[in-house]
Amino acid sequence: MINKLMKHVEDSTLRKENLNFDIGDQVDVHLRILEGEKERIQIFEGVVIRTSGGKGMDGTYTVRKVSEGIGVERIFPRHSPVIAKVELLGQARVRRAKLYHLRSPQAAKLEEK
Repeated sequence: MINKLMKHVEDSTLRKENLNFDIGDQVDVHLRILEGEKERIQIFEGVVIRTSGGKGMDGTYTVRKVSEGIGVERIFPRHSPVIAKVELLGQARVRRAKLYHLRSPQAAKLEEK
């Protein structure tokens, strides 16, 4: 009974569109930001360095960008209602499942597909 109820709630909150990006891809994540009573869209642009949790409710992905010489990473839930959309800007050919080596100052550039 509990599993059926949990499945029903999970199915009602899953995103309908498919997120077609992989590790190493350059993406724009459009976030809904509430400031008082106004809502605006803020874009977080970076490289996907990690995904986890599969396609279900607990799935997440980490996006890394370098802003003014400082690396910024943000973890996004795959089915968050705060995310308006995710745009794919470019794809890179990678040979690793996690791109944590991009954190180091000597990190190699990603090679375009």
